[in-house]
Amino acid sequence: MKMIAKLTLALALSLAAPALADEPGPGGSKPPTPKTGQEVYQMVCQTCHMADGKGAVGAGSFPSLASNPKMKMAAYPIVMVTKGRGGMPWFNDMLSAEQTAAVITYIRTNFGNAYPEPVTAQDVKRLSPPPAAAGH
Repeated sequence: MKMIAKLTLALALSLAAPALADEPGPGGSKPPTPKTGQEVYQMVCQTCHMADGKGAVGAGSFPSLASNPKMKMAAYPIVMVTKGRGGMPWFNDMLSAEQTAAVITYIRTNFGNAYPEPVTAQDVKRLSPPPAAAGH
């Protein structure tokens, strides 16, 4: 009987040990910050627009970014990402100008899009109000 009690205590202590850790989970309590356009796409955009950028239809309609002629003019995706429209939420309070520029540049050069001119953080700042002034 003592052996069962020792095993039970050892099991209980081993299960309690993670609760004593400084940060929960393998990456801590803060989610990783996406830096590259691909990382931003995978962490923020991919959920709706899918891994292949072709969008989806189901509970909602998520437009395709793949081979999308609207990506030609950088102003269009900048305004969509920062201000939103229809079912597209705005992200100017979640993504920095640098992250926004990186993800738009990534989309414009991937998924069958061939618009190599990079979008800069300055372009994003010029076309979008600061989060506090956005009025959302």
